[in-house]
Amino acid sequence: MRIVLIGAGNLATQLGLSLAEAGHEMAQVWSRSMESAAALADLVGGAAVTDLGQIETGADVYILAVRDAALPEIIPLLCQGREKGGVVVHTAGSVPMEIFEGLARHYGVCYPLQTFSKSRRVNFKEIPCFIEGNDDYAISELKRLCASLSDHVSYLASADRRYLHLSAVFACNFVNHCYDIASDILSAHQLPFDVLLPLIDETARKVHTLTPQAAQTGPAMRYDKQVIQAQAALLADMPQVRDLYERLSRNIHRNAIRG
Repeated sequence: MRIVLIGAGNLATQLGLSLAEAGHEMAQVWSRSMESAAALADLVGGAAVTDLGQIETGADVYILAVRDAALPEIIPLLCQGREKGGVVVHTAGSVPMEIFEGLARHYGVCYPLQTFSKSRRVNFKEIPCFIEGNDDYAISELKRLCASLSDHVSYLASADRRYLHLSAVFACNFVNHCYDIASDILSAHQLPFDVLLPLIDETARKVHTLTPQAAQTGPAMRYDKQVIQAQAALLADMPQVRDLYERLSRNIHRNAIRG
C-alpha cells in the first residue's frame, strides 16, 4: 500500500519503520520541522514535506500520528481536496473517529496499544491494534494494513477505545511516573536505579499469571500503619510525592478490604 505519514515523533517513527519493513511504500513524511521530517523520511523512504498543501492525493492511506491537540488543526488542511482519495486515519486512543466527519470520504482509526519511543524498536507483531472505520471500504483497508503489521487486530468503537486508553494510562504512564519518583529518591541517596529492575520485571511478569489484585503486596496491602507513617515521614521534603504515597496506600488498602 502507498502510505503518507503525518508526524515524525515517537509513534510515527516506530510505525513508519514497521510499515516500510512490511513492504509498504512510504510516499511522504510530514512534520512541522523539516529536520524531523527528513530524518524519518531517510529511514523509511519517500519525500519529506512540511507543507500540508504538498501532500499527494494518490495515497492509499494517510496516517496521522501526531499529538491529539494537533488533530483539529491538521485534519481539515490535510483533507482539503482529498474527499475522494484514500483512507484517512488517526492513531489516538481518546479522539473519536467522528473528528473526520464531513471532511473525508473514507476515514477511521488505527490505535496500536503500546508505549513508543523513537530510539527503541518494538515488535509490531506482538502489539494489539484496534481499528475503526466509517464504511466497509475503510474497515477493509485498515484490516489489510494492520494485519501486515500485527498478529492481533480487532475492531473497537470510539466509545470503548477511550476506556482502553484510560486503562493504558494507569498501566503504563502512571506506572512509569512512579519509576521516575523512585529514581529521584534513589539518586538523592546515591543509590542506582538498576537495583529495582529485578523487582520491576517480576512485578510485570506476575500479572501474566495472577490478577493484579492477587499480585498486590507491600505495607499498604496489609495496611501496616507504622511502616506507612515512617515512609511518609521520609517524604517530608517532597510534599506532592508524600500526598501521592498516602493516597495510593489508602486506595490499595480499600481494594484489599473489598477483596
